Order: sequence, then C-alpha cells, then structure tokens
Amino acid sequence: MVRTLILVALGLVVVALLVLYLLVLLFSHSPRNPFESELYFITTEKDGSKSAPLPLPVANSPSDGTIELSVVIPCYNETSRLKLMFDDSINYLNETLPDRFEILIVDDGSKDSTDSYALDLAHNTYNLKPGQLRVIKFEENRGKGGAVIHGLQHIRGEYGIFADADGASSFKDMSKLLAQVKNVENENNDKVPAIAIGSRAHMVNTDAVVKRSFIRNFLMYGLHMLVYVFGIRQIKDTQCGFKLFNKSSISLIFPFMHTEGWIFDVEILIIALRKGISVSEVPISWHEVDGSKMDLARDSMNMAIDLVVTRMAYVLGIYKDSVVTKTKVE
Repeated sequence: MVRTLILVALGLVVVALLVLYLLVLLFSHSPRNPFESELYFITTEKDGSKSAPLPLPVANSPSDGTIELSVVIPCYNETSRLKLMFDDSINYLNETLPDRFEILIVDDGSKDSTDSYALDLAHNTYNLKPGQLRVIKFEENRGKGGAVIHGLQHIRGEYGIFADADGASSFKDMSKLLAQVKNVENENNDKVPAIAIGSRAHMVNTDAVVKRSFIRNFLMYGLHMLVYVFGIRQIKDTQCGFKLFNKSSISLIFPFMHTEGWIFDVEILIIALRKGISVSEVPISWHEVDGSKMDLARDSMNMAIDLVVTRMAYVLGIYKDSVVTKTKVE
C-alpha cells in the first residue's frame, strides 16, 4: 500500500513537471531575426538631407576606436517627447565627450515619422555631424527590448548605454554609470565585462513616487515582489531604463536574449549574474514623464507572465545563455 502511494505521488510529480515544462515552452519567446533593411542606418548629409541606407557595424564587432560612448534610444511614436530628451543628453554629451559619442535611434515601427523628426533635430537644432546620429528603422514592431537588443549589438563605442526616449532619467548621471564601469575595469587591470544600472530605489519615499496614482504604485510593488520571488534579489531596481555596458558585457549578454517585451531588463540581469558579470546599481535622478506607451493593466499582466516564464525557462533549460538566438537575416 505504501509503495503504491509513493509510486502514485512520484507519477503525479512527473506529470506536474511535464505540464509545467509544456506551459513554459508554450509561453516562451523566440526573438525574430532582423530584416535586411534593419542592418542599415540613415543619417544626415552635410546639407541636412537624408543619406542613403548605410551598413551598420557587424553585430558585436570591436569598437572602432573613435567613439567612447554609444547612446541607444528605443523609440515608438516619440515626436512629442524626443526633443526634451535630446536637449538633456546632446548638450551634456557635447560638453563631456565632444566628437566621441554617437546616438542610435532604433525606431520600432513608429507611425508618426519619429525617424525623420530625429534626423531633422540632429542637423537643424543640434548641428550634429553626419553619422553622429544614426536611425535604424524597423519594418515591424518588436517591442522595447527588441529595439535595445538590436541597437546595442551594432554600436561603435567602447561603452553603450540605453536610455528611454522620455528623458525621465537625468542624462548627466550617465557619468556616474560610466565611472563605475571604468572603476571595475581598473580594479581588474583589464576590460572585464561590467554593467552599471541606474536605480530609483532611493526615491521610494519621494514625491516622484508618492504622488503617483494608487494603481500605478500597486502594480509597481507587485512587480517588484515577483522580481524578488522569481527573478533577482540582489538588485533593488531592475526596470530603470538607464543601463550602461562595456563592449565585452554586451557580447556576452545580448546575442543570447529571448525576451523582447517590457521585462527584457530582468533577462539582461539574469544572464549577467549567471555569467558572473559585475553589475553595479547606481542611484540616479528620475522624474515621471507623461506619454508612456504602456497599458498599465494589460502590460503589467504580460510582464508578470513573462517574468515567471523567463525565470522558469532558464531553470528548466528551455532558455540557454550559451546559444545565440539570432541565426539569419530575413
């Protein structure tokens, strides 16, 4: 009798694990391969006209030595917010890294001519040189994660940062992140893989958070709890859209990404920690900006599902951080 009960219990466990595996497999993600046109960029000519499509650097190729920092900005219908972000970032970059920075706008299938607007600003407002601002136009929407993943793999800089187009993070804090990554490199006397991520954890009791709506704060704390349970416990703020990487960390993380939606930040950190990459959390200044593309209820639910699926996919071996996820061009 006891033996029968043990066998039944073991059978139920096996069935439960099989069902779990199949459910995680069903909800798991496979990022789409890039279209041929997405391996090219548009910039401005000296007279302000649009250039012909020009080839991007080969994915994850070494820095060309001319650019120290590449700024990747994922965009979807951002004509109403992009100039404020440019005012903050380009002015600061011109002061601190003149002629040693580039900006990559990854247009995630916008319908409001974000690509043309960005190029017009680059030439007529900020007097950027040809090639200093580059626009990659997606043929089909991939999500914020897909835009960041693609953009960072095609930078020229020694370091790459992705920053949200709303300008919610104070761009001058980029210097804090860059200094932290360089400190890690100097301590190891080598270009060891290193990441510095902006953190808003110190702002929990400030007006920037307290004055947000009850439902927004409720969903934020709910997501943080899920991240703690299913994702990452070492890091207090995984979702801040302000993260800086050196080249070696980019090549160890982004070719292996699966998630292209809002929760992609967590997968970045999961892979980094699994591979022993240094991750430093750095307090930054941040403020709420109107115009978010998130549908709070729908996208929060999708983020929760993707978070659980991502963690379980690594536990069950469905996702592997040693197998490149992109293999061909459409």
